[in-house]
Amino acid sequence: MIVEETLTRRSLLRRAALGGAGLVAASLLADSAEAQRDSPYGPFRMGIQSYSLRGYDLDGALAHSKKLGLRYWEAYSAHVPLTTDPAKVAELLGKLKDADVRLRAHGVSGFGADQAKNRAVFDAAKALNIRTLTADPTADSLDGLEKLVDEYNINIAIHNHGPGSRYDKLQQVVDAVKGRHKRIGASADLGHFLRSGENPVNVIETLGERVYSVHLKDVKDRTKFTILGQGDMDLVGVLKALKAIKFREVMALEYEENPKDPISDIEACLAAVRAAAQKI
Repeated sequence: MIVEETLTRRSLLRRAALGGAGLVAASLLADSAEAQRDSPYGPFRMGIQSYSLRGYDLDGALAHSKKLGLRYWEAYSAHVPLTTDPAKVAELLGKLKDADVRLRAHGVSGFGADQAKNRAVFDAAKALNIRTLTADPTADSLDGLEKLVDEYNINIAIHNHGPGSRYDKLQQVVDAVKGRHKRIGASADLGHFLRSGENPVNVIETLGERVYSVHLKDVKDRTKFTILGQGDMDLVGVLKALKAIKFREVMALEYEENPKDPISDIEACLAAVRAAAQKI
């Protein structure tokens, strides 16, 4: 597990007193948990699916993320192309570092029966230090993906895209991950699940530890994407469910409306999350 923290004199002294690699690791985890408790978003790594900022180039999207106080990204390919080219990788990682943004997830990627093509995606994810690939895998790709997630220690998170998609209903995701390697799980797009008539709280409770990615997205009457808190999603219930499963990956806001000028709407969404986090 990657532990991000601010090193304080107190935490350094505590680690020195504990001694030993195992105890140091435990101290790091404790410090990380303490830092998360101090967050206005509760115990979660609040971030954004960069598709929400698709009206901006990479530099603009990162600048807005920094101003919004969002340190975690799930990127989409127009902002962060999957590449193993050393110069391009260095450039991308440098820009992310300068913006103080952690790239933990990427997607949505398609996966099929061609194992060589699938491996190329994992090679790029490894080069970019990506932990989770949100994915739309075909049924005949899953056996091969089991081998790749084990080899690369990278998660596959199956993404639901709403009515008419390969993974429309919750049960389709459950069936796909059942009995599979523990690193094959779900990217729960809660807005699309609402469009499919599913209850987001039940989705999280059912998938449990298989949830590797969350797209916070609200929908009204199964048709209209809205600002969080203005649709049909029980945001407090969702956060309680995520807390109960000890979710520690990126909780990514994905706002699909107003792509040319989304910032004020995104700020309203984040305010709704902060308010909900105070109730869990």
